Amino acid sequence: MENEWRGILYPTRLPTLHRIPAPPHVSGLVRWFWIPEWNIADGLVSRQELLPFAASNLVVEAGSVALVGPPTGPSFRELTGQGWAVGALLRPAAMPHFLTKPSTIRDTQMNIDAPDLCDAISAEMTAPREAQTNRSRAVAAYSAWIVNNITLPTPAGIQANTMADLIDADPSLIYVEHIAKQLHVSVRTVQRIAEKYFGLSPLTLIRRRRLQTAAETLRTQPSTAVAAIAADLGYADHAHLTNEFRDTLDSTPSSYRRGHEPRTTQNSGQHPTSR
Repeated sequence: MENEWRGILYPTRLPTLHRIPAPPHVSGLVRWFWIPEWNIADGLVSRQELLPFAASNLVVEAGSVALVGPPTGPSFRELTGQGWAVGALLRPAAMPHFLTKPSTIRDTQMNIDAPDLCDAISAEMTAPREAQTNRSRAVAAYSAWIVNNITLPTPAGIQANTMADLIDADPSLIYVEHIAKQLHVSVRTVQRIAEKYFGLSPLTLIRRRRLQTAAETLRTQPSTAVAAIAADLGYADHAHLTNEFRDTLDSTPSSYRRGHEPRTTQNSGQHPTSR
């Protein structure tokens, strides 16, 4: 799918991560499902590093369901042994079902009491059949649970989804005023939408998309100059991108580009905590 590895800082360490588009009947509530599976040799650890999407995730693992809150910066998880997860990158319209203030779980998570979802996904992911079939059936079971448990988006939720789509798709939107103009609302309304449905500020949403795109371009287009990337993404100059990149990822764009290959000390294993 488009932007398969966006947000994943070292995708070559994730050979079996799958992002599966949400079926149409739940696409107003879920952007996509992500399914990693890992099997790491004894004594080894795989560190997965992410610049997550500015959204929350509902994550099912063996024995648990958790709502992972909106991230304010990069994240990582160190994996050992064998395991799997099935996560749903939630659309903004889904958040009021879980919380009135998503900001209360920024950079953390809360357990969700959904044993029926946990049991259904676990049964599909551990069934003795071909892995692709397991993943497809897990997504179908997850989608069915969403239909039965989360109400359809309200008009306000649809507006929040539209705002997310605008920020994600249009690199010319670099100020909150630009978003307000596109939505035909006030800046204050944009701020209220962000608070209620994202738990992050509008400016954080813009910065996350720009940095994700910058990292993806640095990885996939090694001949493109950093100054050209900065110009394409609306930064004032090369220095502004470099400073924001360093402040967020503790690395310059050039050093990130040089160091994006897999580390030889790590075995293959995958499970980004969000998507």
